[in-house]
Amino acid sequence: MPVPNDRKYSQTHEWFKPEGDMVTVGITQFAADELTDITFVDLPKVGAQVTGGSHFGEIESVKATSEMYCAISGQVTAVNGRLADEPGLVNTDPCGAGWMLKIKCTDLSPLANLLDGPAYDKMISEH
Repeated sequence: MPVPNDRKYSQTHEWFKPEGDMVTVGITQFAADELTDITFVDLPKVGAQVTGGSHFGEIESVKATSEMYCAISGQVTAVNGRLADEPGLVNTDPCGAGWMLKIKCTDLSPLANLLDGPAYDKMISEH
């Protein structure tokens, strides 16, 4: 199944969906499938600053713990609170109900350096 083309993708398997100056962030279906059963998601609090190129949280599964990286800088305006009780949403709907953060950013230009849907799809098919 092709990845959604309404967002940008990092090579570390996070997705970034811009809507005005707000960007919703999550991990891809590929990443969720590789991690298998996700048991815990550690995210920053609303109001926290995130920095492009730095990690913003951790995701734990029965298989591994992985850091998640942000491609943009800004302030966290929303965190998906459902993930505290239902981390498996990331497995079942990583591009929808399993979203992680909403970030208000002043510079969206780093998104231009990320992959679009077809390029990300090609990258993971070669994995």
